[in-house]
Amino acid sequence: MNTDVTIIGAGLGGLTLARVLHVHGIPATVYEAEPSPTARAQGGMLDIHAYNGQLALEAADLTQEFRGIVLAGRQALRLLDPDGTLLYDKADDGTGERPEVQRGELRQILLDALPAGTVRWGHKAGGVRALGGGRHEVAFAGGGSVVTGLLIGADGAWSRVRPLLSAATPEYIGKSVVETYLFDADARHPAAAKAVGGGSMIVPTPDREIFAHREKGDTLHAYVGLHRAQEWFDAIDFTDAAAATARIAREFDGWAPEFTALITDADTVPVLRPLHALPAGHRWERVPGVTLLGDAAHLSAPNGEGANLAMLDGAELGEALAAHPHDTEAALTAYEQAMFPRSTEDPLLDGAAADGEVAETHPFRDLVVARRRHEQGE
Repeated sequence: MNTDVTIIGAGLGGLTLARVLHVHGIPATVYEAEPSPTARAQGGMLDIHAYNGQLALEAADLTQEFRGIVLAGRQALRLLDPDGTLLYDKADDGTGERPEVQRGELRQILLDALPAGTVRWGHKAGGVRALGGGRHEVAFAGGGSVVTGLLIGADGAWSRVRPLLSAATPEYIGKSVVETYLFDADARHPAAAKAVGGGSMIVPTPDREIFAHREKGDTLHAYVGLHRAQEWFDAIDFTDAAAATARIAREFDGWAPEFTALITDADTVPVLRPLHALPAGHRWERVPGVTLLGDAAHLSAPNGEGANLAMLDGAELGEALAAHPHDTEAALTAYEQAMFPRSTEDPLLDGAAADGEVAETHPFRDLVVARRRHEQGE
């Protein structure tokens, strides 16, 4: 392949693409806004699925490294009502196909598998423009630019590359989550630790929920979800941690104390994360020399698939380029034709499957059935 490959964004999708290209002997350069790989925490746990994320890691020849960072027992799953009633409790027997890993550790094995210098840290894309003939120029916020024959936007929700292909922008979905952590949970927060169990816990209601999981090092990581307008959250001063915590906790008055403790007893300040999504079925006409992957292409409400799909996007794009080394446009066309329909699939617990018959293959089938039976008084 004689076309230079430029990837904007060193998230899981961009790094998977770079790694798969490297496996096939194709060099690439990744430009990342963060100043270093340790500049910020990389988020919590991810369940990596056999039908997408693990396939991507196989294409990247990193299956063994992936298995080395899997956290045993974390596929355990509990569903409870706000009053503490246990609706569903599934232990991790080691046979599940969605093993959990820390996002930061997964990113690191991808970084470690790339040649030195592949990632150029501290390069934030400030503007991108087409030069004609499938070539593009990326100007960086700190100065400097690069011209490339193949540009891939792996730069997330607010992608700088996306406007080359689409006028779509993410819109607020009417829900935000507040993120909290509890450390040394078994010793310091035993009631919350017992409620969460050895893996993940979900306490869902139509307009609010608490999702928590047990991370490495006896840490509980919680996402407190509220369906509220952005203006409602704007009225809360999140720079005042105590006041913000109290205001969010009031929305869960009457819930069992082991659940509200995930808010009120947090060992970190509450972090607000508004949720956005691109239009359902987002796609674009083929534009020479550029494409998107991951959230840049198909940002959706959190559904457990985002990181997995980004990695699969990166792997399939890398393999398409390797299969068409002298015809970049054929590779991009093949990749997009496979990616567009796949990105519309949504296995959310409160998605369409919860309203009708639940397919045997639905990842949360048992949870959906348990919740429905409880609501119907069965």
